[in-house]
Amino acid sequence: MALRGAVYVNGVIKPAGEAVVPVYDHGFLYGEGVYETLRTYNRVPFLYDRHQRRLRASANRIHLNVPFTDAQLGASIDETVNAAGVMKEAYIRVLLTRGVGELNYDPRSTPDPTVVIIVKPLDEPPARVFENGINICLVDVLRNHPGSVNPVIKANNLLNNALAMRAAQRVGGEEALMCNYRGEITECAMSNFFLVRGGVVLTPPSDAGMLEGVTRAFVFELGQELGIDVRETTLLPNDLQSADEMFITSTTRGISPVVNVDGHMVGSGMPGPITRHLIERYESRAQELTTPTPPSVGTRR
Repeated sequence: MALRGAVYVNGVIKPAGEAVVPVYDHGFLYGEGVYETLRTYNRVPFLYDRHQRRLRASANRIHLNVPFTDAQLGASIDETVNAAGVMKEAYIRVLLTRGVGELNYDPRSTPDPTVVIIVKPLDEPPARVFENGINICLVDVLRNHPGSVNPVIKANNLLNNALAMRAAQRVGGEEALMCNYRGEITECAMSNFFLVRGGVVLTPPSDAGMLEGVTRAFVFELGQELGIDVRETTLLPNDLQSADEMFITSTTRGISPVVNVDGHMVGSGMPGPITRHLIERYESRAQELTTPTPPSVGTRR
């Protein structure tokens, strides 16, 4: 399979099919590292500052040094985007690992972190996702216990998520919904989860044990702008049966309607009015925040 795009590895940019990291990198050996996924609108990384803050917070939680400033990373991303060639919009993944070292857990063995930036054409969700919605499955795979690998860390080790997705895919699901060790709904394998009941948008609280999504937080802001009540609350599997609408959120999926859970129709079986309203506002705000402001009359060039 031909790999698309370009990859930056510690200052060197190569075509995606030629980029490599050493096998002694602790990100490869032990999953020691953190990452962020971004997408562009109008070829501008969307909500870049928020992703930067979360990357640094994740790195801090695993005591990993961040060897660049926000501006330096932004410049490296721009350089990699340009090297990736012509594309409408870009998918960007920034990875920071413990670095190359001996086969042990001693951080002194890995003095220099590895920085990787992957840029490739963005594969937008197909139109049918927003027009007709998707199917998800509640799986038996539990979300990581916060006392082990805390889900609030956006870690390179995604085995928990991958196992959940495999379970959903085996029964025809397009996303996997997980519970925590207390039996409460937390999040999906690749997205955050919301349901609508009685006109109120509900999502599990942060302390349920999940990644605090950048798009998830943005939905709270959109709700405030639109006069839609968006709240955190504990959700249980039984709450799925009384939902009028559902949707998931992520950087690459935006706000995607959910119309079926485990073979059971949600609401009318089509994306609901509140979900559609939020999608419209999300797309509008994404354009507003990434469209360059034209210079005013008389501005010097």
